Amino acid sequence: MKTMKRFIPFKKYLPFVESDPVVAVLRLQGTISNSSRGLDDISLAPQIEKAFRGKPVAVALEINSPGGSPVQSSLIAARIRRLAEEKEIPVFAFVEDVAASGGYWLASAADEIYADRGSMLGSIGVISAGFGLSDLIGRYGVERRVHTAGKSKSLLDPFQPQKPQDVERLKVWLEQLHTYFIDHIKSRRGDKLAQDQDLFTGDVWIGEKAVEVGLADGIGHLVPVLKDRFGEKVRFRRLSQRRSIFQRFGAQAIHDAIGGIEERAAFGRFGL
Repeated sequence: MKTMKRFIPFKKYLPFVESDPVVAVLRLQGTISNSSRGLDDISLAPQIEKAFRGKPVAVALEINSPGGSPVQSSLIAARIRRLAEEKEIPVFAFVEDVAASGGYWLASAADEIYADRGSMLGSIGVISAGFGLSDLIGRYGVERRVHTAGKSKSLLDPFQPQKPQDVERLKVWLEQLHTYFIDHIKSRRGDKLAQDQDLFTGDVWIGEKAVEVGLADGIGHLVPVLKDRFGEKVRFRRLSQRRSIFQRFGAQAIHDAIGGIEERAAFGRFGL
């Protein structure tokens, strides 16, 4: 019985024959976290590095994120920009439901941002949320004991009454992060941003309005936009984050379930 050899196109091996252009597609879905429950720089690094290999004509970011950690947002976006500039490869972002807060930080790593007419973009602000449980533990006769060396060591303890000086210090931190966020967006979007509106209040803009104020460059979806840019023969190479069998089962499953609840709460802020 003869075995049939698999046909491999000659142009793969002939350098003088032009091959079809390839766009690497990287999906950034979910909250941005400093743990393995969401998007983080360490977990995404292999996929980001791979996206820029093989001389693609562009890298496309599919973004659907309500935000999260400002530092992880910065690290992920910085890695994308570094590779884009080193290899001289353009980056396009395509926003799905939402690119808010840190999600918009990721979108701003692109040279051009496109959105659906119903996409929500912006939320350029900083938030800190938590719970106060001092009354609850007091009701059950639980005494909180904290011993520190250094007057600023214990701040915003949820098991103790909120202190005005702690709140003031937190506001200073949030303002510093907000200034950092604003500076980053201005450096990336520059003159594209509307000068007659305050875009940094934490508000969001939808679809065409986001384009109007300069948070996006146009309304469009990944495939038609990039086919229009690079031709009908362009191919899309999708990359996804791989998880080991140990990450899919056992304690990691419980860990992911908790992360899923947190993620739903984050998307829920935008009615999603």
